[in-house]
Amino acid sequence: MKKILLVDDEEGIHLLYREELEEEGYEVHSALRGADALEKLKIISPDLVILDINMPDMNGIEVLRRMKEINPRLPVILSTAYHEYKQDLGAWASDDYIVKSADLSDLKAAVRRFLP
Repeated sequence: MKKILLVDDEEGIHLLYREELEEEGYEVHSALRGADALEKLKIISPDLVILDINMPDMNGIEVLRRMKEINPRLPVILSTAYHEYKQDLGAWASDDYIVKSADLSDLKAAVRRFLP
C-alpha cells in the first residue's frame, strides 16, 4: 500500500483528505506542523507528500525545500487556499500545485499521477 504524508495545520482538511484518500486505497499519515512533517518523513518514508503552504511554525515552501534536500525524488504536491503562491519561485520545486476545494477531483488526479 502506498503511503501519503499529509501536512496541514487544519484538522478539517486532515479528516476530509484522509477519508477520501483511504477510500482510494492509500495509507495516510498526518502532520500538523512542518517540523513534525520533517521528522515523520524520516520515520515512515512516504511515497508522496501533500503539503500546505501556510502553517504556524514553518512555511510550506521551507518544508518543501528541506524535504527535497532529504529526498530529491519524493513527489510533493502543494495544496493551498491561495492562488498567488503558484508564482513563488520556491513553489516551483513542488511536483504539482493544487488549490484547496471541497471538490477533491484535482487532488485525487494528481495523487494518481504520482502513485498509479
